[in-house]
Order: sequence, then structure tokens, then C-alpha cells
Amino acid sequence: MRLPSLALPAAALCLFASGAVHAAKVERVDILGLDEAMTDNVRSAVTLVDVLGKDLSGRRLAYLVREAEQETREALGPFGYYSPTISVERDRDSNADSTVTITVDPGEPVRVRREHVAIEGVGGRDRYLREDLAGFRPRSGEVFEHPLYEASKTRISRRLAQRGYFDADFASRRVEVTRAEHAADIDLVWTSGPRYDMGPTTFEQTPNAILRGSVLDKLVYWDTGSYYHQGKLDRLRESLARLDYFSSVVINPQPDQAIDGQVPVNVLLVPAKRSIYSAGLSYGTDSGPGVRLGLERRYVNDRGHKALAQLDYAQRRKTLTTQYRIPAFAWADGWYTISAQVADEQTDYMDNRRIEFVGSRNGHINRHLNVIASLHALRERWSYLADDDGDATTGPAYRYATFSYPSLRAEYTDADDLIFPRNGRAGTLMLRGGLEGVGSDASFAQARATASWYRGLGANSRLIARGELGHTFTDELVAMPPSLRFFAGGDRSIRGYGWREVGPRVQGSDGKLYALGAKNVATGSIEYEHYFTPSWGAAAFVDTGSAFDTTPDWHTGVGAGVRWRSPVGPLRLDIGHGLNDADSSFQIYLSVGADL
Repeated sequence: MRLPSLALPAAALCLFASGAVHAAKVERVDILGLDEAMTDNVRSAVTLVDVLGKDLSGRRLAYLVREAEQETREALGPFGYYSPTISVERDRDSNADSTVTITVDPGEPVRVRREHVAIEGVGGRDRYLREDLAGFRPRSGEVFEHPLYEASKTRISRRLAQRGYFDADFASRRVEVTRAEHAADIDLVWTSGPRYDMGPTTFEQTPNAILRGSVLDKLVYWDTGSYYHQGKLDRLRESLARLDYFSSVVINPQPDQAIDGQVPVNVLLVPAKRSIYSAGLSYGTDSGPGVRLGLERRYVNDRGHKALAQLDYAQRRKTLTTQYRIPAFAWADGWYTISAQVADEQTDYMDNRRIEFVGSRNGHINRHLNVIASLHALRERWSYLADDDGDATTGPAYRYATFSYPSLRAEYTDADDLIFPRNGRAGTLMLRGGLEGVGSDASFAQARATASWYRGLGANSRLIARGELGHTFTDELVAMPPSLRFFAGGDRSIRGYGWREVGPRVQGSDGKLYALGAKNVATGSIEYEHYFTPSWGAAAFVDTGSAFDTTPDWHTGVGAGVRWRSPVGPLRLDIGHGLNDADSSFQIYLSVGADL
């Protein structure tokens, strides 16, 4: 029968209304009977989870409910469960919304019944590859987990390439699963082929060469013809990165161009910007407002020499530092450094001027440890305003000191991130000393150690612990200039107290207390940080310690702060309160920069 034209829209409307009546939503999918890892894998595999809260036709929803059983079954296979019992139930409420519950009894897992994992050829006699084979998982009797199997297989394949077996390939790669017997048989065999050796290394600097070849050649510590190992190239990359001449370092071994079993290595280098300019503003309670200006030349000449000049010019504290560095390769990668520093400090309690020359050689023992041996020549003049008699006609009672001494410093860092570590530790140990009559006004020996420890707590928090210990062996502390004494108080020391507030002090004619410096120092800090967003967080801390000559006078400070993760490191704004007669009821500290 032919419908009148007006009936067609009405019929379409009825069909639409009928579809709308049968529309439904799934508001929740519950998965029961599995551990966390299996639950997560099932949830990521079930299509129903992807349509939560969306309007679905009744036919579409019924199909997805039926599919959920097979999707769950496939998601359990990687964990070794091939015969689970699965029940999928849909509970519908009065609004046509529903909850789907997937209940799983994983059943008996498939276990490895037989495993044959081997490397044929010369690689089978390689000690390190044999260790990898011994660590292959899963072994006989263990549950056959696909991720564990694939990770072990990938690790051995990667190690073959790292150790120069570039022709390695699979002779057999088969896993047979017998579901009825809950058993898996592994047959995995590589043929290693020959082991290649290190060939010639060539450096290509583009678009222009900034260093002569002889400088770069010194970084290649292996001999042509020695065995190939990826670790050698990794060490070369680290050495080039530490030199800081290049913005890009690409190292390409070329096994397809090997001659007589020797793999040539091509290193492509892109020079970094030659000059680095820096500028910033500063403010300190004791130093006043100031500006910091710096210039660094990454390379002065084609021998790779570097130069640095930095001026810190504040109202009451000024420092000019110059430095010249020459790359050093003997013994360990590092630098020969000659530096000079002039400082002028005119604070409320001290008039201090000094000039210091330092010659040093540092060496990177390994990726975590850096050692610096130095010779220092120091000339210092100072007077404490506490000694001022208030007579304008007489000048300050200046004291003078000349010290020449060697020092040895070790720096250790092992962290997942130097700017914002979540798991890491770092420490320094410094030893220095001089002899009276041998370039120094007094005999002394000094040791100072610092340590810091970082531990992530959950996804958004971390715990930070710091400590410092220092001791001076001398009978002539009065002859020691302030730069060779220990102080405590202030940021990165004992928050809640002013800069150098904790320790021996003397009262001046104006009634104020002035720090003198001490023979010993001991400080410690515990801090908890929690981030509410990826960038913003808060902190609470407790600091304690003392600078002292004979008996410590412990001071403790507590406080809280705000943290912002800037691109150059955390910005820290802290407010601290001293619990032991602090000069001020509260102290405010502001700092920014990498944690390590």
C-alpha cells in the first residue's frame, strides 16, 4: 500500500522514537576474581570500558556484552591462563543504565614443561651471554608469562648486538602450548655468528669544524682491532657530552661496512653555540639587592680551551670570578683549571676582602664519581664590626692571613634526575690542610662531608634528607680567616635562623651579636614535599645543627614552604621558625635551581 506523503515523516519519527526507547548506557564495568595486573589488562582489552556513559542501541550493547567474554579470555593468555571460567552479567536499573560484572576464575595456569634456550657458535662461549642465558625466564616449572618471555628474549638479542655479534639470528623460535595439559614447551636458539672488532673511528663536525682532530682522537680510548662492545661507544658519548662543545652527538657503528671483521664508527658532531651569556637578579638579607652577570666561552680555540667570567654584584657583597680550563685526558677525562676570585663583603657584622688563586685537575673516575685535586693561594683581610671601638678617628682593626694549601675533593652523584630527583643520593668529601711556614700563617687540617638522599613516595611526594659534618684540626683558630671557618644557619643549613646565625658569636658595641666562625659544624635536615599538580606543591621541614668549637649548642628550626617545578629546577619559597632563641621570629628563604 502506498503511504500518503504526510505519513512518511510520521513513520520515521516513530522509528526514531522506538530506537530511543531501546537506547542504553553502561555506567560501570566490575572485574572480579583477578589480581591487579590481570585486572588492568582485562580492563584495557574489554571494549565495554571504552563506551562507558555513551548511548548504545540494544543490539550494540548485547554484542559488546557477548564479546567481553572472549576479550577477557584473550587478555588472560599473556599471564599463562588459557582455560579460565568467565561469567559476564549485566544488571540493568530503572533508567536503562547498567553495570556489567565480569567474574573470572582463572583456573590452572600453563607452566613451562620443557625449555631449550641456547646460543650456538662462538657466542655460546661468551661469559656474559652465558650469564644472560642462565637468567632467562620463565624456566621449567614456572608459569608461562608472555611479557617475561619476551623481555628475556629481547634482552639476549640486544646483548648479542651490544657485544658485536651483528650476524646473530634465530635458528629456532617456537613456543608450543598444550592447553589440555596446561604445559608450554619453549625452543629458542640463536646462532651468534662471528664477533666483530672495533674498526677506525672518524669524527665529522658539521656545518663547521671547531676542534682539531687530535683533541677528539684522545677520547677514543680503545685500540682498533680490539673487541667490539657498545659500552665503549656509550663512554665516548658521555665524554663528548661532558666536554659541552656540541649540541648534538650521533655515534653510528657501521657493521654493514666492516672490513676483515672490524666495524668502522662514524661520529657526527654539531657545534653548540660558542658563547653563553647569563644575567639575573638576586636578593639576600645580608647582601642586599644585586645582579649577576656571566659570560662563558665553550671553546676559545681549536684545542678546546674554555673561559669563564662571572660577576656577582650586590649591595654589600661583591664577587668576581675568572676561570680558564684546558681539557685533560690522561688518567681520567677531566680538566686542568686555573681560576682567580676577588671578593668584597661589607655586611652588618664584617668587613672582609680576599683574593684567591686556584690551580686544579679533576677526573671523572666513573659516571658517578668525580675527584678534584687543587692547590690554593689565599690572601684575606677582615675585621669584625664587633671590634669597632666607635671612635671615628681610628680605622678598623684589620686582621690579615695568607694561606697556601692543597685540597682533595670527591663528588658522588647517583640519581634518576639531577634537576628534580625522585630517587637518588649524592655526597661530597673534602680534605685540605696547610703548614705554618710553608706558605701558611698557621698549621691546619680540615675535613668536611655532605650527603643528600631523595626518595619518591607514591606518584606525587618525596622525602629529602641532608646532612653536613666538618672538623678543623688546629691550635690557632684565631689566625684562620673567615673563609676557612665553619658557619651554620640559613638556607641549605638550618632554616629558621639567619645566615651564619648559629655558632660562636660576640656582642659588639652596638649590642648586636656577630658570628665568628667555628672549628666544627654538624647539621641535618628532613623535608617532605607533596605536589598537588604536576608543577605546584608544598613542603614541611625540620632542620637542626650547630657550628661550635668544643661543645655543640644545638639549634632546631621548623617550617613550611611552596614549591614550583620550573624548567631550571625547583623554585623554593620557605618560611622557617627557630625553636632556640632565634634573632627573628620568622625567616623567609627564596631559592631556585637544580637539586643536585
